[in-house]
Amino acid sequence: MELIKVWDIPGGVHPPENKTQSLLEPLGPLAIAPQLILPVSQHIGAPAKPIVEVGDQVLGGQVIAEADGVFSANVHAPTSGRIAAIVEHTVPHPSGMTDLCIILDTDGKDDWTPLSPWEDYAERNKDDLLARIRESGIAGLGGAGFPAAVKLNPRANHPIDTLIINGTECEPYITADDVLMRERAQEVIAGTQILAQLLNQPERVVIGVEDNKPEAIAALRKAAEGSAIQVVSFPTKYPSGGEKQLIQILTGREVPAGQIPAAIGVVCQNVGTTAAIYRAVRFGEPLVKRITTVVGEALQTQRNIEVLFGTPVNFVLEQHGYQHKKASRLVMGGPMMGFSLPDLSVPVVKTTNCLLAPSKKELPPPEPAMACIRCGMCAEACPVELLPQQLFWYAQAEDLEKLETHNLFDCIECGACSYVCPSHIPLVQYYRAAKGEIRQHRIDKEKSDRSRRRFEFRQDRIAKEEAEKEAKRLARKKAAEEAKKKLAEQKANTPAEPKPAAVSTQDTDKQRAKLERLLASAHERLKKAEQPLAEEATDEQAEKQAASIKQAQLKVSDAQKKLDAFIASQGENNRQASSTEANDPVAAAIERAKAKQTMSPKEKLRNSVESLQKRLQKAEQKVIEAKDNKPDMVEALQQGVDKLKDKLSAAQNELAELTPAAAAPATPANATPDVAQAAIERAKAKLAMSPEEKLRSSLESLYKRLEKAEQKAASAKQEDSDKAEALQQGVERLKEKIASTQKELAEATPSTVAEETPQDPATSDAASLAIEKAKAKAAAMATMSASDKLRNQVDSLQARLEKAQARLDKAEQENDENIDAFKAGVSKLEDKLATARDQLAELT
Repeated sequence: MELIKVWDIPGGVHPPENKTQSLLEPLGPLAIAPQLILPVSQHIGAPAKPIVEVGDQVLGGQVIAEADGVFSANVHAPTSGRIAAIVEHTVPHPSGMTDLCIILDTDGKDDWTPLSPWEDYAERNKDDLLARIRESGIAGLGGAGFPAAVKLNPRANHPIDTLIINGTECEPYITADDVLMRERAQEVIAGTQILAQLLNQPERVVIGVEDNKPEAIAALRKAAEGSAIQVVSFPTKYPSGGEKQLIQILTGREVPAGQIPAAIGVVCQNVGTTAAIYRAVRFGEPLVKRITTVVGEALQTQRNIEVLFGTPVNFVLEQHGYQHKKASRLVMGGPMMGFSLPDLSVPVVKTTNCLLAPSKKELPPPEPAMACIRCGMCAEACPVELLPQQLFWYAQAEDLEKLETHNLFDCIECGACSYVCPSHIPLVQYYRAAKGEIRQHRIDKEKSDRSRRRFEFRQDRIAKEEAEKEAKRLARKKAAEEAKKKLAEQKANTPAEPKPAAVSTQDTDKQRAKLERLLASAHERLKKAEQPLAEEATDEQAEKQAASIKQAQLKVSDAQKKLDAFIASQGENNRQASSTEANDPVAAAIERAKAKQTMSPKEKLRNSVESLQKRLQKAEQKVIEAKDNKPDMVEALQQGVDKLKDKLSAAQNELAELTPAAAAPATPANATPDVAQAAIERAKAKLAMSPEEKLRSSLESLYKRLEKAEQKAASAKQEDSDKAEALQQGVERLKEKIASTQKELAEATPSTVAEETPQDPATSDAASLAIEKAKAKAAAMATMSASDKLRNQVDSLQARLEKAQARLDKAEQENDENIDAFKAGVSKLEDKLATARDQLAELT
């Protein structure tokens, strides 16, 4: 048999062991507590799911909570009794957190469910053994409680050549594993052989024990005689009991950062876990109890006990003469890696290896932390060769990225750095808190990524639906065009018929009544569609309602147009009542455009003022309605109201300033539109301005914009709007522009202005180009047909909608605070585009 070479590990410390006081008395049992508190999560991984209900009678060894997934473990009833409650209760944790617990009122009978022992367990296959271990709820008893069945079933690409059983128990005060190895060495050896069988008989099977446990080493070696198991002792040093440190001591290998021992061909188990696996496989016993060290000068009796899981800590202390006034604190675990218990009602769980009740003299309260003196002792003591001092700085600064770069998660939280720190800085507490923040950050990021993927999927689904709708619409349009073409061919091949007689008054009344019924029906459908949804309605239901409202509004508009056209046609000569021109909305629009071209500027301004006043009334009414039905749209609608007020004020000022002498003569029907002519005149005036005049004009415009922007910012600040900061930033930018323009104006002198104005070709060319473009656009508009104008309008609206949708997508990705305003803009453009398309479809 190859002898095992012992290696040394870096760092480490030698704290006082204090292991003798708990070994003065033999291992003893503990009475069954009147009530057991059993957390459903006593292991790493998903918590178990309760399968019992309040009031159920259970037997010892009965499953009361099933494992939920691979990384989970069953919870069994440690004894017989009745389920009293399934509630949140304080569990062993430094923060005093609560978790779901099953409360069991014991009956004192300790009746057990029948067990199924295996005498031929050595002949059982691997799957049966793993299933037995998993059903027994066995988790690691020496560390964080990793489910044993998962660790004993490594991946196929991780061949195992070494099995290590950890009997080191390097933490001061704790002797639970020492007592187990002394008194139950045969169970440890038998359990080790089962593990070797599960791992296909590795080349080396080693039990590692520190040399401060000579009795345990002797007992194990005697029990291992005749087997391939080697019991190796090595010098005492804390924290040699860490999994990765023990692997390095016995094999010389180092587990890479972020990986598990199986990646280098090693599996490591605690001696307590190994013995529990043997009893589960051989006798069918589930894991319901363990050996725990109860020690400390605040206790009258110090010893090791075998205690049922769920036993309250205060019950254990009462059985050992706990003196509360004498104790400095109560620690679960050892003084190096344990934690103080804020509540004595917490239960003993699978990972509870020690209850330490030291006196104030034995373990005085920690001294207050002082400033780091950069002595470097923490780096020398670190067994993982990290840089504790730098990790401490980054943890204080909450620099999570730097912490991960410096391998914070390789820290085993052994406490060696805190032990040697002359400034008494609780370094490990900073590392634990930083790890928690990083884990929470990862969880939040994962949630954010899931939300983003859901949003992208939804956008793709909506785009697909829109594409399908567009395809159907195009198919209907094509079918209608083919039908029109076929009908035209039929008419061309059919002899002309005499014109029908004039429509009688009775037929006219019927036709009007029919159109009025259609309009009433459309209004009724719109009223039903606008009924408010329930509070629990989903976003998808809200979108469907919005689509229904939009469709109903279009039908109302269509019915109203038809009725208005019919009524208008009745005002003309009855002989021409059936003619197309009388009912043609396009022709009516052309007539209105011709009439508008013949109007004077003052008449146009009056019409514009009246139109703006009507639009303002409707917009204000929408704001009032939105406050009750759609509060998220109020801000966007209010912005529209403000814009209309500005336009109305400007139009009224122009109308007041316009005198009869200044009014332009009527424009002939075939003249260039006034809008384009006005643009030409403005461009000419701007071209004639000197640079100094342009700067003054720009400065006046900036002052007006600044005044409006400051009013909006002040209003938003008073209303505590989320846009207050963005509006204030706009005010600052305008102030910067004003300062820059003032500086330019101050630097410009009359002489330089006069010299530069006629010699500035860029300005002249730009203005001339603008004038030519305006003339070309006006001439083109004057010669275009109504359908061509509508097509241009549809193209322009489509381009603007694409840009608005792109801005909305970017805002949603960046979680911009102006998303609602962008959505309102997109919705308005969609409505305008739909209206323009409908008009174009009717015209063609």
